[in-house]
Amino acid sequence: MSRSSKRPGSALRVGLISVISGFALSFISTLASAEYGLNFKKPVTAIAHEVHDLHMLIMMVCVGIGIVVFGAMFWSIFMHRKSRGAKAATFHESTTIEIIWTAIPFLILVSMAIPSTATLIKMEDTKNADLVIKVTGYQWKWQYEYLDQDISFISSLASTSNIARQLNSGITPESVDNYLLDVDHPLVLPVGRKIKFLITADDVIHSWWVPALGWKRDAIPGFINEAWTNIDKPGTYRGQCAELCGKDHGFMPIVVIALAENEFDSWVNQQLAKKPQSDQ
Repeated sequence: MSRSSKRPGSALRVGLISVISGFALSFISTLASAEYGLNFKKPVTAIAHEVHDLHMLIMMVCVGIGIVVFGAMFWSIFMHRKSRGAKAATFHESTTIEIIWTAIPFLILVSMAIPSTATLIKMEDTKNADLVIKVTGYQWKWQYEYLDQDISFISSLASTSNIARQLNSGITPESVDNYLLDVDHPLVLPVGRKIKFLITADDVIHSWWVPALGWKRDAIPGFINEAWTNIDKPGTYRGQCAELCGKDHGFMPIVVIALAENEFDSWVNQQLAKKPQSDQ
């Protein structure tokens, strides 16, 4: 008799330890991923919170399914190996088993689909907005138009990043704050107000994406896609074009500065006051 057949419990313990270790590492990596930028950005809107919570819930469901499936597989392999004298069963099908392993995945999918669908419906609800902003993508910059305030400007890569990215510039990217993630004219938004976006493009397909807001929308020439947000707290939130749009695709960042409502109103007044002297 082989050595492995004398100690069947040893192989089983190894399998169980592997499954438990895998679960522990998955859980620890989930906690650490936000610190190392592998998980979603910290959400700053209600929708982003829902998306993040759904992501974590469904991921843990998938981890649980993996543990059950691989645990059963390892247990079957170790406990029904040939060296223990196990013999293959001769049955062909079982209606009961077929129903069970069809019904369980169906119920799991339905339980995940219900909250996901509710969140998707909320994401598409752009009515009753307090502010409407048109976003137009160009190669390789963004135009923002505040349709209610008659304010418009172009937002391009900040000059510090633009110079540092040039060959033989003599400037190292590490010395530039927010390298390739800073702009000359950020999009300024108020907190606590529902903001509707009308997103389009003038040349090729772009994609407007600020991870902290919890969504992204394609900017397609000839089409207008809608989205909305309601930011929880003041801050600076950065994003990028998420659609390959040409040679400078990596150099059209997005910067959103969220201000308290009174500060935003003051900013709007300042923009309107200097509008006659601007070249917009």
